[in-house]
Amino acid sequence: MILTVASRCASGQSAPDSVAGTPPQTLNSGSPGTPAQALYLNLQSVGLDPAHTFHIRGASLDRPDLHVSLEDGEISFTSDIAGRVTGAFFEGDGELLLTPPNQVERASMALFTGMAILEERFSTGYLRFNDETFAELQPYLRATDGAKEFSSRWNETARSLAQLDALRLLATFSRALPVAGGLSEAARKQIQIATSSDRMLHLRLQGQKLGTFDVYFDTQGVEEIWAGQTKNVDGATFYDLWTSFTPIQSQTGATQKTEGEDVATSRYKIQVEVKPPTTITAEAFLQMEVRQGGERTLYFELSRFLQVKEVDVGGHPVEFINNPAMDGTQLARRGNDLVAVVFPEPLRQGEKLELRFLYGGEVLSEAGGGLLYVGARGTWYPSRGLLMSNFDLEFHYPPGWTLVATGKRVTGEDAASDSANSGRTEQDTHWVTERPSTLAGFNLGRYERATARTGEVKVEAYASRKMEKSFPHSTEVLISPPDIGRPAGTPRPALQQPVIPSPARNAQEVADNGARAVEFFSRLFGPYPYSSLELTQMPGRISQGWPGLVFLSSFAFLTPEEATELSKNPLDGAMNRLTLPHEIAHQWWGDLVGWRTYRDQWISEALANYSALMMMETEKPGEVRLILERYREELLEPNKNGETLRDAGPVSLGLRLNSSHFPNGYEAVSYGRGTWLFHMLRHMLLDAEAKQAGHAENARSESEEPFVRALRKVRERYAGKAITTRELFAVFEEDLPRSLCYEGHKSLDWFVQGWVEGAALPHFRTQNVRFVKKANGTEVVGVIAQKDAPQDLVSAVPVYAVTAGKPLLLGTVLADGPETPFHFAVPVGTRKIVLDAYQTMLTSK
Repeated sequence: MILTVASRCASGQSAPDSVAGTPPQTLNSGSPGTPAQALYLNLQSVGLDPAHTFHIRGASLDRPDLHVSLEDGEISFTSDIAGRVTGAFFEGDGELLLTPPNQVERASMALFTGMAILEERFSTGYLRFNDETFAELQPYLRATDGAKEFSSRWNETARSLAQLDALRLLATFSRALPVAGGLSEAARKQIQIATSSDRMLHLRLQGQKLGTFDVYFDTQGVEEIWAGQTKNVDGATFYDLWTSFTPIQSQTGATQKTEGEDVATSRYKIQVEVKPPTTITAEAFLQMEVRQGGERTLYFELSRFLQVKEVDVGGHPVEFINNPAMDGTQLARRGNDLVAVVFPEPLRQGEKLELRFLYGGEVLSEAGGGLLYVGARGTWYPSRGLLMSNFDLEFHYPPGWTLVATGKRVTGEDAASDSANSGRTEQDTHWVTERPSTLAGFNLGRYERATARTGEVKVEAYASRKMEKSFPHSTEVLISPPDIGRPAGTPRPALQQPVIPSPARNAQEVADNGARAVEFFSRLFGPYPYSSLELTQMPGRISQGWPGLVFLSSFAFLTPEEATELSKNPLDGAMNRLTLPHEIAHQWWGDLVGWRTYRDQWISEALANYSALMMMETEKPGEVRLILERYREELLEPNKNGETLRDAGPVSLGLRLNSSHFPNGYEAVSYGRGTWLFHMLRHMLLDAEAKQAGHAENARSESEEPFVRALRKVRERYAGKAITTRELFAVFEEDLPRSLCYEGHKSLDWFVQGWVEGAALPHFRTQNVRFVKKANGTEVVGVIAQKDAPQDLVSAVPVYAVTAGKPLLLGTVLADGPETPFHFAVPVGTRKIVLDAYQTMLTSK
């Protein structure tokens, strides 16, 4: 399976993932002229063959949900590679029809192209394929007089475009590379199985209205069909993914494909030499098991700034191709750069492998203030996606530095320890993960350490004495003492003195706050998954929570007074205080319980963020309201084109939300809308359980709430596993109150389809409200009007009676469509009816 990695902090921009320098552009492999290298070089540079140049008319190519017409024009096919034609260039009249299968994908397509179904005429097109496309087109080919001139005119274009899919095609055609001693019958069968299910067609078309764009059909992808386009906006390059899906006829009902599952890595042992301020060299040993045989080539994600020197399997060198340059389409598909390892024979199902990589390069940069920036935090070792593995990490680095890594330190001290030997020329530390993790990382700096404890868990904060060079410094105005000799009435001169924060001064407070967060989340969601937590200062504004290790922005080490000096806005202070508990909550949501595909990634961010808000709610409830309101406002704010984040799409689009229209769409929607979705769900369950129990209000503590009870089940069942959106909501459905069962079905499909896979911010109001006197009391009847929403949106609307005191919950109405009637018995003294009195719904207000 082709690797399609989306890292936790990935961007839609096709910018380098490191700040350490210019990536190398040379091709590396086991040795020059080896079969795999020769095949790859042919695949990435193949040109057009004049002998395979024709006039074409009335031809078409059909794939599920995709129809391509080559109505009339000239076409030149590429030269044979190992007896196979793998590409062509067309010029003439053509048309493409691509039909997304559902409303989400059609809305996404419409955002970028202005049409829900892609129907575009094109004048030129480059085709790349690994199947029988050449044979499909042969009945429509006729000899042409201008074959040589046509192939010559487009040959360099074709050779340049050949690079785009060379690595992908290597997976297909490497299966046919020679094997010493020949193939066994079992190996032949596994190759046949792998090849029969491997079809790819890439079209790069020059559209009449849309310009240059790509369409892919690839049975080995996480999703089989996708289309998109490179866009440059304000000096930044984006790859806009218009649509991505697996056709209904290709869906087997099996679990959706995940990158790297065909060959699983059970254990990493990595020995690293760190040479500040820029370089690492490493030797990585990977223990792997083949779950799906027949392949000759495996892909590993590794930063382009790291060059592989050797790869061997079981002590024997193997061929590899290291980090070829990639354009925006490949970044959109794979995340970062790749290393292809080509095995001497097809992999066998059940086979166990040990791979060794020797590599190094510049992935660090000096940020100042005793801080280093690790520019390849997720790609400093060769990996095959976000799958659970054990890690054994050894580091060697100079004295005076402190290194902190994923896992539990089993040996070694460093500069932050009182027992560190200042006379040593090298420090050594050894870290081992306590349970399988999706990621491993390290951070390095001239840190001071502070320690706190909660139960058996040790929490350590590592911070430098100074901020990084790029940190914005405020100034504090000081008044000079009186000048006795100054003439009367002369104003005193103002002195400007920089206020320079020192993170190390506040490290103990950060450690203490971290311990409180661990205690809070442990009480709600179950025990903290590891024995310790390291909080390490990282330059910049971005923070990341990894298993047992948090890369914490320098801003999170500010005292409240220092934060106020930088910004007087109370919201900025609240958001800064949210950072630490958010990243610690990732220890449960994202690290212990993972996410399966990019469509489920929102769960990690939104649930970690909402968990942090629940903790903030116990201390500063006013700040929670500030933050939620800001999220609502961001979703409604128009960009320069008048588009709002509602137009970006639902949370289930994941990293696709980052685009030229919305450069920060993923963060804004997954944090903002995603957090609101969990806020809504929590209060829906609270209200329903309270009414079902016969109480007007629910006075349970957080740990006893139905929302939290369900999350504890999630933690118990999916610890060490990846979860899908549907699996998450299935847990909530198990104890779903009757009042939330739409049309009598014990299901939250209405919430998932309308709110998770939708993007509406509806508006609700009451109309035709009447109070009716009954023999045993008073009843209110009325209608809930729902606007700015799809016709099929179902919403749980809490209805309140306003009496002399605070609003009293009458019940929840599942409003569907423009108007939904309701009726409730109301208490004596009810003056009016209000909806969503405590603003627990994501609405446009």
